[in-house]
Amino acid sequence: MAVTEHLIRYSGRGGFTPGVVARAQGSTVTTEEGRELLDFTSGQMSAILGHSHPEIVATVREQVGRLDHLYSGMLSRPVLELCERLCASVGGGLDRAMLLTTGAESNEAAIRMAKLVTGRHEIVSFARSWHGMTQAAANATYVAGRAGYGPAAPGNFALPVPDRYRPDLVDDAGELDWRRQLDLGFALVDAQSVGSLAACIVEPVLSSGGVVDLPPGYLAALRDKCHERGMLLILDEAQTGLCRTGDWYAHQRDGVVPDILTLSKTLGAGLPLAAVLTTAAIEQVAHERGFLFFTTHVNDPLPAAVGLTVLEVLARDRLDLRARELGTLLQDGLRELARTTGTIGDVRGRGLLVGLELAGSDTDALGAAVTARCAELGLHMNIVQLPGMGGTFRIAPPLTATEAEIRRGVDILGTALGEVAQPSTAAASRSSVAASPSASTTGR
Repeated sequence: MAVTEHLIRYSGRGGFTPGVVARAQGSTVTTEEGRELLDFTSGQMSAILGHSHPEIVATVREQVGRLDHLYSGMLSRPVLELCERLCASVGGGLDRAMLLTTGAESNEAAIRMAKLVTGRHEIVSFARSWHGMTQAAANATYVAGRAGYGPAAPGNFALPVPDRYRPDLVDDAGELDWRRQLDLGFALVDAQSVGSLAACIVEPVLSSGGVVDLPPGYLAALRDKCHERGMLLILDEAQTGLCRTGDWYAHQRDGVVPDILTLSKTLGAGLPLAAVLTTAAIEQVAHERGFLFFTTHVNDPLPAAVGLTVLEVLARDRLDLRARELGTLLQDGLRELARTTGTIGDVRGRGLLVGLELAGSDTDALGAAVTARCAELGLHMNIVQLPGMGGTFRIAPPLTATEAEIRRGVDILGTALGEVAQPSTAAASRSSVAASPSASTTGR
């Protein structure tokens, strides 16, 4: 009997990764057969402290035996302390928080709050955006999942993505003219709007959209466009928050404070914990108008205790600086591969959220082949599994990865690229790799 016989397949046309995982520790995932994979996706982009971090394990063991789940109207000390520390870590007047379970849920709550506070319903987001699979979040998602599910909610508009590698509009020097692109995007939004623009929700670095970092200055200009129209700016930092990009929050690089900030994934270091943060003024209006987002696990104490431990480890170990250092090491290694292999078109990103885009005419097939070969050699990589984007890798190792693990991952990727792009040399390459530490299934 196939191990997947009783499973509903949920990843579009993609399948499950081969093998059954038995355990994970640090940056390593181990299957039931004993194969070890270096994890360059941090689980689902969220295990920023690696797998089974001892302090997270200790927190879960202690907290689950004392206080795990409560009626949603009850408060607990872990919830109060986490909200206070979260607000302090963000600053900029975002001093009200609520705790939820997933990024989709936090985006759902943020959009719901924006609609209630503004009294409007129209939402703007990026083409190639991913904000989740629940109703409002899915309506603001354009990178995948729109076809075949019936009509989306009215009043959702897409902005063009300021992609510097594949620019839509260029200036005299041939570089992306993002200001003209942004003006054009909002001109189209204004033309389609019925006068009910409520909010714009964007990621500071589009992750599923190809790891596209917004150009410096873009976020401030976008904020101004929003505020000119009475819209709220929502920043989705589900995958960019909490030191991943080298800053505590990606928006801090630009000195822009959003009206609402959403977090997920990283806050629980892989466990289900998300958050919405906003200003006291916005929260007050929402409360006066009866803001309702009462769910089973809102402000639960067990995940809140985990979140406190995550913040403590991030601050104590200065993992924002660590992400910068390892990110530089990773990108330098990838750029050297680009120079030597000729199969890499672009390396981009911030900190330990890095995008690598392959060059060539059929990058979807090449990306799939490289991913498969990396797995055979002991490296789990993640491609954007969408037509036309399969040649783009999202590389996000844990912030706790070692320099040796970063170098080993780059070495494995280089070997896979060489074999797949030059199949005539594959046999010799496999022999060489099999003898090297980088190719070992144990990594030791």
